[in-house]
Parts: sequence; C-alpha cells; structure tokens
Amino acid sequence: MDSFLALLLNGLNSSALILMAALGMVIICGLMDVINLAHGELIMIGAYTAYTVTQLAGFGFWLALPAAFAAAAAAGAVMEILVVRRLTGRPAETMLATFGISIVLQQVTNLAFGAQSQYVAIPIGGKLTFGRVVVPCYNIFTIGFAAAVTAATVLLLKKTKFGRRVRAVTQNRAMAECLGINSARVDTFTFALGSGLAGLAGALAAPVKSVSPFMGGPYLVNSFMTSVVGGVASFTGTTVGSLFVGESTALLGGVSNDVLASILVLLMIIAVIRFKPEGLFAKERR
Repeated sequence: MDSFLALLLNGLNSSALILMAALGMVIICGLMDVINLAHGELIMIGAYTAYTVTQLAGFGFWLALPAAFAAAAAAGAVMEILVVRRLTGRPAETMLATFGISIVLQQVTNLAFGAQSQYVAIPIGGKLTFGRVVVPCYNIFTIGFAAAVTAATVLLLKKTKFGRRVRAVTQNRAMAECLGINSARVDTFTFALGSGLAGLAGALAAPVKSVSPFMGGPYLVNSFMTSVVGGVASFTGTTVGSLFVGESTALLGGVSNDVLASILVLLMIIAVIRFKPEGLFAKERR
C-alpha cells in the first residue's frame, strides 16, 4: 500500500507538469487551429530562462517564473507575426514551418549554452511524511501551482473581455471583424498566451528535470497525447487527460519499467481514439 501511494503521488506530480505543458497546446491548437510543432522548444525556452535567472544571474526562483512566461510569450508572438500569420489556412505548411523553427531554436540554444545538461536548484526544500511515504514539498507546490494556473486561464478565457474576443474570433472570424474586433491582434495575444504557459511549464519543470536544448520533445508528445485523449479545446478534458497519462505512466512504470509503461499508455490512448476519436470531452457541434 505504501508503494502504491508513493506511485500515486509521483503520478500526480507528473500529471501536474503534463497539464502545465498541455495548457498552451490546447489554447494554440484548440482555439486557433494551429498545430505548433515548436511547442516543446517554447517549454525549453522557459526552462533556460529559469536557469539563466537563478543560476547565472543569481535571482530567486520566484522571479524566474514570470520571466519564463514573458520570454516564451515574446518568442511566441514573434513566431505568430512572422510565420504563422502568413500561413493561415495552410495547416501542412504551418506544421512544416514550426518544425523548422523548433530545429533552429534547438541549435541556437545548443550554441549559446552547450549540449550538456544544466540544473536549477529546487526552490522549496523539506519533505512531508505520510506514514512511510515521503513527498518533497516542491511536488506539492507543483500540483497546487498547476491547479491555480489552470483555474486562472479558464477564468481569463471565460470571464474577461479578452476571452470573449478570443471566443468570438474562434467561432466566427468574419462576423467578429465586422463588429470591430482586430482578429490579427487577438491571434497574436492568444498565441503569446499559449506560448507563455508553455514557458511557465518549462520553468516549473526545470528544478526536477535536466535542462537541455533537446528537452522539448517528450513534452511535445505528452501535450499532444493529453489533448487528443481529453478533447481539443476542452480544459476539463486536458485536466483529465493529464491525469490519465501521468498516473498511468507512473503506476505502470512502478510494476514494470518506463519503456514498457510508455508503450502500454500509448496503446490505451490508441484504444480511446478508436472509440472516441474527438476525445473524452469533445465539444458538441451543431
């Protein structure tokens, strides 16, 4: 029972990191219909920003979180203005272009910081004990922070003027423009928001994962799997999908090994797609 509880708590921590990584993917892919293959590199930008702020500049980790959001959001805004906007309505070209951007970002980071892995000190020390199960306090912070960011993102898109404009452009771009909404500006800010959330995920993962130029690949895959399982553009589905992927990988990895666990999780996701191709929480369409 103690081993099961430890695996369950580790899976919950992994689910929180996956949820943070997938939030930006849901906003960009679900609301803008843009498949961004450079999403993992935006997470990498956030992680390296946290490394630069804490290890090189010597500031606290709490400054690294907003700095990571700002750096990734700025990179996403530039990407949207220079590339994505010019390829609107051409998904194949957009995927190819963002894949090329991901390679460029990897190599630029490799030249700037080197190929060796970097590390960020864990900002919250201490551990909590549940019986014979020991849980680091930073894991608990990660879970709470991911839940708070998810709630704030939902409120932003559901209850604010910006969120209403995003939903208006998403549902009927031509009508929104006739009503005076600058759809190009909304697209830029939406892409920047999704990118900033990806950077925030990278900063959150930096103290527990090694920071390297090629760290974004696994996060990109997990984000896609989470979005597909939960349903694109569904925040409830994203939360459930992250729990499914994170907990399944942790529990199956505890009884076998990480490689076999990943294979089994992928097979379960294929089964879900077979019977629910639009995801578990797909929005109803007229």
